[in-house]
Amino acid sequence: MSESNHNPSLDVPFLCVGIVVPVYNEENALESFHRLLRSMIDSMPERFLIYYVNDGSTDCTAEKLAQLSASDPRVRLITLVRNFGHQAALTAGLDTAEGDVVISMDGDGQHPPALIPKMLALYQAGYEIVQTQRLDNQRAGLLKRLSSNFFFWLIQKMSSVPIQPGTADFRLMSRDAVESFKKMREYHRFLRGMIPWMGFNTVILPFNPADRLSGKSKYTLNKMSKLAEDAIFSFSLLPVRIALICGIIFFVLALFEVVNVLFIYIQGKTYLLVPGWSSLMFMSLINSGLILVNIGIVGTYIAFILQEVKNRPIYILKKDGSSSMLKENRTSEKE
Repeated sequence: MSESNHNPSLDVPFLCVGIVVPVYNEENALESFHRLLRSMIDSMPERFLIYYVNDGSTDCTAEKLAQLSASDPRVRLITLVRNFGHQAALTAGLDTAEGDVVISMDGDGQHPPALIPKMLALYQAGYEIVQTQRLDNQRAGLLKRLSSNFFFWLIQKMSSVPIQPGTADFRLMSRDAVESFKKMREYHRFLRGMIPWMGFNTVILPFNPADRLSGKSKYTLNKMSKLAEDAIFSFSLLPVRIALICGIIFFVLALFEVVNVLFIYIQGKTYLLVPGWSSLMFMSLINSGLILVNIGIVGTYIAFILQEVKNRPIYILKKDGSSSMLKENRTSEKE
């Protein structure tokens, strides 16, 4: 065969892409989101499978997902028996998803499907993880932006894992990266730290978040605080070190006070040692406060250890109307 008859496109392997979309009470946004997603992937040559993870929705999300599954053969449904949280739902999708690469994204429309071709192009260029990064979103509330900026600043200072500011759970992972991630079965999960920790070849892809298709963010202040707690105590020992440093500083101050009193006695100026109720109470409160802070920090780590050794599943799937565990926490990978 002459070289002029050679078709270079035949040398490109057929690519299968799994898309994981966790949803919670998104009945009003699902159809619009799926239309956006379909309008993008229908024109692409890759084979796509879409995994919707219903994280214990209490509205009509389940019925909407059933309709999408019936109308689109690429749709796969994963249903959790209750709301286990965004990170657990993402884990359920990544555990289940097939494909040479897996893309995770939210179903509220803020993660634009238009980025998928760019993500796949970067994967073809040799990157195993394509991590998106939100640019400054002026449409978000001031409190939301300030808390987000403070969180990323704090986690960068405290953690040895490189976590870029504004990174989202909108990312592409190669099959090798997904399989490595599936071996990490800790109960407290912060994927934005776990995935960089693995060390795969990563590129950052900035994007401007789109408007939500419907409703409001499901990340309440309580859920954001829980995520921040998981991030800090899962990826940093700095709180324990701070407690140790505070204890050392307190003992140094106490030693300095002892030396000062002894020096006054040696000089014979005991008249300067006037007992003071306020100073006694002040030192007592400082001492009690340091002890309580240190106990609280160490206690948090112990609580994390307790929850890990319970070996509870990260999530539980609902299947055929009954509850069944798909993946148990720390389950050994099959040979």
